[in-house]
Amino acid sequence: MAARSNPPMPEGTRTAWNPRLALLVAATFFMEFLDGTVLTTAIPSISADFAIPAADVNITMTAYLLTVAVGIPLSGWLAERFGARRIFCLAIAVFTLASLACALSPDLTTLTLSRVAQGAGGAMMVPVGTLVVLRGTPKSELLRATAFLVWPGLLAPVLAPLVGGALTTYLSWHWIFLVNLPLGAAAFVASLRLVPVSPGDPGRRLDWPGLALTTAGVGALVAGLELASSHPELPWAAISAAAGAAALAAAVAWMQRTPHPLFNLQVFRARTFRAMATGGFVYRVTISSVPFLLPLMFQAGFGWTPLHAGALVAAVFIGNIGIKPATTPLIRKFGFKAMLVFASLASAATFAACALLTPETPEALTVALLVCSGAFRSIGFSSYASVQYADIPPAQLTSANTVSATLVQLATGSGIAVAALLIRTFDGISPGHQDAAAPFRAAFVAMAVLMLASTADSILLPRHAGASVSQRGHRTDAGDRPGPPAADQARPGTAGGPGTGAGGVGAGGPGSGTGGAQKL
Repeated sequence: MAARSNPPMPEGTRTAWNPRLALLVAATFFMEFLDGTVLTTAIPSISADFAIPAADVNITMTAYLLTVAVGIPLSGWLAERFGARRIFCLAIAVFTLASLACALSPDLTTLTLSRVAQGAGGAMMVPVGTLVVLRGTPKSELLRATAFLVWPGLLAPVLAPLVGGALTTYLSWHWIFLVNLPLGAAAFVASLRLVPVSPGDPGRRLDWPGLALTTAGVGALVAGLELASSHPELPWAAISAAAGAAALAAAVAWMQRTPHPLFNLQVFRARTFRAMATGGFVYRVTISSVPFLLPLMFQAGFGWTPLHAGALVAAVFIGNIGIKPATTPLIRKFGFKAMLVFASLASAATFAACALLTPETPEALTVALLVCSGAFRSIGFSSYASVQYADIPPAQLTSANTVSATLVQLATGSGIAVAALLIRTFDGISPGHQDAAAPFRAAFVAMAVLMLASTADSILLPRHAGASVSQRGHRTDAGDRPGPPAADQARPGTAGGPGTGAGGVGAGGPGSGTGGAQKL
């Protein structure tokens, strides 16, 4: 009898761990994260070419970050409606072609519009890429997958000044975008080979009121953060942030009562997911401020050259990479709660130590401090990225993933805005002080105190939080665990609900070997 060919495996039921797919997605993340900040070093060159004030070029960075932020909420629905593979490939193509348009831009208007298109590609690339990887990741391999997906967010802010400075100095600012062409082309071809086919759900409905309120809220918050960091003396930052918060509150109220919400807000019932939205949000805010505060303190406070400052900040990169092989064993040995408490306390200590640095501090000691800061930063990022989905049912994975990506974007922007506001505040309190680094020292101390809020939240976590992922004291195999009760599943037709292709019914259920509700 001839062997029958098996039909394609439905989306959400893949069980094979594919490191090459995770590496591909991580590479696309690195492109997106890097382009969010790399343009800073090229602003003087762009302003000279376009014969405009350097301050006017900032609109290109704001447009990019704003587009990414407002585009993320829609990405989850697009992945459900048209299939994650199709949207991920489209995102790479849009990002790459928009990079070419940026490099060919003859004026600021064209460059800004091209950056908007680039941001639209990036908004789809990050959350959809994460979903593509994590749908096929068994619970036992979750920490390995996280190790791949976390490093772009750790390295890009640290490497951006070096990469942008080198390309601008030795070539031209156009190459900041041109380098994305071969990388994007290679990623597109690789995605066609590595990303599993996903059919999508033609009947998937879009929650238009929820989308409008969410994008308006996120956009207003990001705009408010940008205004707070650039023009804190004006009232528009507070007005924009307040309007954004009101719009998001209205979005939550709407999605709690509509039968087809944009997000399934039941994801916040999981304590491990809420940890990402509370202590994890504070952690990202404070950590994101470091690549902003350090170069400024070294240059404006100590009088060092940009090259000297950038070389020292690169020590954070060494710590990020150096600790990576030990991150997973540490989490498995001590558990998520212990590592989150340690990472936040240790990071707070390094912030306080940074406030004690002076131009006379031995560089070896400064480098050692920044290496340690990078290591603690890496442990915290990896822990939060892994634990946040530990108790999310498969049917709610898409909603959890999109909400998480949105909060991460807001936290990153908040870190820079809060740091800039602190510097201006402390500089205004003691104008004319002899120590030029004093406002930066005070900002580091404030960030250290803020980090303790993350520590307090982690202390309140259950002792064995995320044990099914860390496997500490948890010997039951992921595939042997029954799925979550039906009452915990998303309502039919909601974001990530059964039958929507978001890893719903059959994804990670009994015997599937995908780790049930504890997949990332």
